[in-house]
Amino acid sequence: MDDLAQRKAIARALLAAHDEVVDDRLLGATGAGLRAPGAASPLPFAWPSGLAPRPVAPATTPDPEAPLSAADVLVVTWTAAEHDALADVFTPGIARARWFPYRRNFATHFQALIRNGAPARASGRLGSWYPVQVGQTSVVVFKSELHLNQDGISTGEGTATLPVADLFRQLIDEVRPRVVLSVGTAGAVYGNHELGDVVVTRAARFRLSDEFRNERFNATTYTSDWAIPRTQLAHARTMMKTLEPRLREPAFGPPTARYPFPGGLVQPPANHPDIKLDGTQLPAFQPILTTDYFEFGTSANHLDDQGCAVEMGDAVLGLVCSTMADPPRWAVVRNISDPQINAELPVGAGPLNLQIHWAVWFYEAFGYWTSVSGALATWAIVAGLDGA
Repeated sequence: MDDLAQRKAIARALLAAHDEVVDDRLLGATGAGLRAPGAASPLPFAWPSGLAPRPVAPATTPDPEAPLSAADVLVVTWTAAEHDALADVFTPGIARARWFPYRRNFATHFQALIRNGAPARASGRLGSWYPVQVGQTSVVVFKSELHLNQDGISTGEGTATLPVADLFRQLIDEVRPRVVLSVGTAGAVYGNHELGDVVVTRAARFRLSDEFRNERFNATTYTSDWAIPRTQLAHARTMMKTLEPRLREPAFGPPTARYPFPGGLVQPPANHPDIKLDGTQLPAFQPILTTDYFEFGTSANHLDDQGCAVEMGDAVLGLVCSTMADPPRWAVVRNISDPQINAELPVGAGPLNLQIHWAVWFYEAFGYWTSVSGALATWAIVAGLDGA
């Protein structure tokens, strides 16, 4: 398997990891369901008075084929670890298996655009959702089963279907939000960005090298020019500080004692999660980089010259909003789940590629807790809209 094919396979495995197919029978009145693996609920955060996220159960169970309810804010996340964290922060006591399934137009439109083997095909739905209130601001939190990297069916050389774009359009048409936030994990491109840091940006850029490499939107940057509310960022940073014990990296040494490694184990640096906002801690409108395979920043590839972090989907939101006459404001909230990787590590084929090994290991080890950090930053933006 060549490097690009390997990275494509890794991306798909990470996006689908631990995302059990939720049977509708788990959504009964008993409250039974799969528990998020990360933390006991509720997480022990001290919310400002009146601004704690509050799940709002509808009077009757929503029909999976029905449109979503209207809300001020639409928050979309992508992987199982991100879903667990978003549920623990925004719907405490309502684990992800108890979010409502959403299948609107799946059979009549989306299914034909999705490749066999994609997660949405296995689950038979587009996602799951829950209504939430934060102060005076209404929110729909949504976990997508569609992904840029997972679903495409080839339509030509370097072109493919992109059903997640249709999903964004459908969600925005139904929810009619003032603000849309795409939230989740990302790889760091800056050497000084730590595990649990969160980049917040109003820009996204496609960086496509595989199935979408010849699409007209490749290498395009999209922006949303509005002021991110900052009134609750300091409170989010205070709550993020409580996560530091969960973000401790293990001491490092060689894999066997046969290596002549002096001085015993090397102790890791501390991680102090922070929010990096474009226009302040980051250059204004520095974009998130959206790829169609598993890419990560290294100490030599200078991705920080192009963007603030790297992930696999956010620029689709920018693309969709660019086609609308009256688009909602939007932003990307991405937590650093794997730091910039040392470029001196070897990049041999398969398991000998230690750069990929460490990038995947960091995500698997810290994906949930870094995603809690990202969910707190998301809350700060939503809470800052209260009354605005």
